[in-house]
Amino acid sequence: MTVLASFARTSPRIRSEHLRSALMGLFSVSVLAVTAESAQAQSAPDPNSARNRVSREAALSTPAPQNSETPANGGSNTPIMQNTVSGFGQTAGDPGPYFSAPMGSQHFLGDWGGAQPWLLKHGIHLMAAINEEFAGNFTGGKQRAYSDAGQVGIELDIDWDKLAGIRNFWTHALVVNGHGQSVSRNFGDSIAGVQQIYGARGNVVAHMVAMYGEMSFVHNRIDVSAGWIPVGSFFAASPLFCDFMNVAMCGNPAPNKYTEGNRDWPSGNLGAVVRVMPTMDTYIMAGLFAVSPHSYNGGISGWSWAQSGLGKFSTPVEIGWTPRFGHNQLQGHYVLGYSYDNSRYANLYEDIHGNSWQATGQPRRYEAGRNSAWLMIDQMLMRNGPGNTNGLIALAGAMYSDGQTVAMRDHEWAGLVDTGSAWGRPLDTVGAMYQHFDMSHTAALQQESSLALGLPYQDNQWGAVYGPQSHENVYELFYSAHIARAMALQPDFQYIQRPSATTTFHDAAVLGVQFTVVL
Repeated sequence: MTVLASFARTSPRIRSEHLRSALMGLFSVSVLAVTAESAQAQSAPDPNSARNRVSREAALSTPAPQNSETPANGGSNTPIMQNTVSGFGQTAGDPGPYFSAPMGSQHFLGDWGGAQPWLLKHGIHLMAAINEEFAGNFTGGKQRAYSDAGQVGIELDIDWDKLAGIRNFWTHALVVNGHGQSVSRNFGDSIAGVQQIYGARGNVVAHMVAMYGEMSFVHNRIDVSAGWIPVGSFFAASPLFCDFMNVAMCGNPAPNKYTEGNRDWPSGNLGAVVRVMPTMDTYIMAGLFAVSPHSYNGGISGWSWAQSGLGKFSTPVEIGWTPRFGHNQLQGHYVLGYSYDNSRYANLYEDIHGNSWQATGQPRRYEAGRNSAWLMIDQMLMRNGPGNTNGLIALAGAMYSDGQTVAMRDHEWAGLVDTGSAWGRPLDTVGAMYQHFDMSHTAALQQESSLALGLPYQDNQWGAVYGPQSHENVYELFYSAHIARAMALQPDFQYIQRPSATTTFHDAAVLGVQFTVVL
């Protein structure tokens, strides 16, 4: 159905041209609702999508051209404003936007009759966005199916220095309304949804995604955020991921965002993040988040922060190197991360004696703690514009999670993104991506046990299971066309080998289209 997608984790798109002060995190307060059919929620956060969110380029970004328009997709052609550190040979610019706001400062409706310039002058960044995604499989899967899904919302970022004289302090809030369901569920794939946005918003008018404060110190070398924060908006995030429609990549990559300690958009967690920049092109980031044992962090609406059972914590840590190479300052991002959740989780297969808990009826074995790790790389190979993402960019990465308690053990990906400068369409974006998913051996043992005992397959973090799972591949190709100010239309093709990581259904081919606009 519809939606606010572009911001942050969600759809690719439309970020800012001059996201000035305080746009750093996402503080969006949002809104509008819409629905023509009930929102179908998924137990794990739909990593929805949305988001062109976290921008790692902040620290030494190239200033955006004064007369350029931000591409509607917020992807490769998004100019990033200059943000440097004083005391090290340069002047401190906007401290913030190490984490760019999910949506950009361009608006389809212009300056709102003069209101926008006044708001910006007073440090108030207010934006509304709509994202609609239609997709259907024309072959393969358990049946032919199609679905329209989307999201709508309003984002609010406040620079309290401009508004009230409180230096280096910002607040961020984001509220969304989502509707529709993923067509992947209908044609039998629970692993890599072909739509970024759908359901998982609790079927409420305003689902709380994020609300937190942020403050910087030591000439912006140290940045602290605390409040209701989606873990994936800070960790294992990239502004390139939501150029792609597939939800296993958009927002942040699976499997982390489907686990209790690292849930991402549209789920938030009570927690805090500290980022330190030892040098101009390196950072160290660490977080501490309360782990919710419930299916929905903050309840079905995201507003119930004082849930029961919040005694455990996840502690993600990430280090990054953001070099620039050559005369053309080819930007790269090299990231290594690790997260530990000190909760206890049931082993997917074993009982207390190491046998099948389904076969013996004995209590299940519980594992102490859960580990995950990720490696992410993107490198500009050829520049065709002034921004940090204006050029041909190669990206690749891998993410691992504990296969004893998580049904997906690892996820690898590789892709290319470029703008349309070569054919006179600099505000367009084109990209291709390959993804590979390995399901855990422990999950397969449990599924084989169900089969042998004639029992129904157990659902896992990804939803319904149709047979013993092993691996799945997804190929995606898209072209995002800038069709008006702050508006993009993106045709998308995806080919899914082994839907739901089994051989139960034939490979599926899916055609889709995404519409995004920042109002």
